[in-house]
Amino acid sequence: MTSPGALALLDLMVAASVEEVPIAVPPPSQATGTLYRVTPTGGQGAFAGHEGKLAGWTTGGWRFVAPVEGLRLTARGSGVELAFRSGAWTSGSLRASEVVIDGETVLGARQASIAGPIGGSLIDAEARLAVAGILAALRAHGLIES
Repeated sequence: MTSPGALALLDLMVAASVEEVPIAVPPPSQATGTLYRVTPTGGQGAFAGHEGKLAGWTTGGWRFVAPVEGLRLTARGSGVELAFRSGAWTSGSLRASEVVIDGETVLGARQASIAGPIGGSLIDAEARLAVAGILAALRAHGLIES
C-alpha cells in the first residue's frame, strides 16, 4: 500500500512546474502543489537542512525531494525548461542531435567551416557582402565552425 506522503510527492513531481528562482526561506503563504527550488546553501526555517532540494507544499505541510540526474521541470513564469545535470540546474538549454519538424530534419549536426569569398577576376561587392553576412549568421548560430 502506498503512503499518503508518497502520493503527495508523486503529485508534486509528475509534470512538475517550479517557481523560477531558488529561495532560501519558505514563502509566507503557499498554494497546495506549489513547488520551489531551495537554494544550495543558507536554507532557513522549514528549509534548513534541505538545501538544494525541491520543496513542495502539500496539505500535510512541506515535502522535500532531492533532484536526480536528468530531472526536468518547467519554470512556472517563463515556461523555460530546467534540467538537473552534473549536480546543478541548467536553464533554457536544449540538447539534441537533430531537430525534426513534421517528419523533416531541419537542423542537424554542425558542419565544417565554409571559406569566405576571396580572389577571382571579377569582384561583386554586394554579392561578397551578402555571402559574408550569411556566413556570419551561420557561425553566430553555431551551425558552421568559425
